Amino acid sequence: MSNSRPLIVTHHAPDLDAITSTWLLKRFHAQKFADAHVGFVNPGEKISLEEAEELGCQLHEITYVDTGFGEFDHHQPDRAMQRVCATSLVYDHLCEVYPDKKDDKALQSIVEMANTIDHFEEVLWPEPDAERYLFMIHELIRGHEFTDPHNDDSQMHFGFQCLDNIYATLNQYHKAKDIIKNKGEEFDVRGGKALVLTTRNDDTIKVAQRMGYVLVARKDPKMGHIRIKARPDTDITLHELHEKIQEVDKEGTWFFHGGGKMLLNGSQKNHNQKPSPLNTDQLVIILKEIYGK
Repeated sequence: MSNSRPLIVTHHAPDLDAITSTWLLKRFHAQKFADAHVGFVNPGEKISLEEAEELGCQLHEITYVDTGFGEFDHHQPDRAMQRVCATSLVYDHLCEVYPDKKDDKALQSIVEMANTIDHFEEVLWPEPDAERYLFMIHELIRGHEFTDPHNDDSQMHFGFQCLDNIYATLNQYHKAKDIIKNKGEEFDVRGGKALVLTTRNDDTIKVAQRMGYVLVARKDPKMGHIRIKARPDTDITLHELHEKIQEVDKEGTWFFHGGGKMLLNGSQKNHNQKPSPLNTDQLVIILKEIYGK
């Protein structure tokens, strides 16, 4: 009985597409690839029999991604002009094997970003020369080539960690959007719309502000904590709200940020804050009283 393991082969200095396609196989086709070795070759090349045997693998157990002109490569003449990449090809295969992956919004977002970057479509983004884009995953991976050059394994591992984190964040983001749509209580205030939610998902505050809500309050149903934030570009400040809550809440521990845009009862950074007894119905009444039109 053979003790060999599958081998995924991609190119040296793996970029976002090479890393993401490999990550998809190891994370989401785990039954076959979770324990697979990862090998590296020059772009477009295949691994030699000797190199494969050194990794304990037979040639028929090799899967090429973003190199080798195989099923998960897109550099062949008939594919080069299509809007596909190794990541999108692997994802399409995953959806055939695991049809539920078609409904995974976080995976869809990751695949779309990998495809966008692989086709250099970031030049079409607003202000494409802005420095903020240098903080994105593909630039961090490229930066790894400067800080730890010629270390393919390290670069792949770094990319995997980034993708694991992004996948978790994206799941929270998509859940937040669903919560805002289906569970949020919206009402008019001066300067726009306010939103009050009962949810454990703290991303709802940031996502709601990005969606245009000028004032957002969230009550954690398990911990009891309340977090209230106003958009930085609105005229609304929380000074008056802070004074009002100090009058009506004698139990909760509150932190009022000096910038006037954050009033927080509970934070992962502070483990000693006591939750507020106020419920969301009371919050809505107070917010409408202070900020209502």
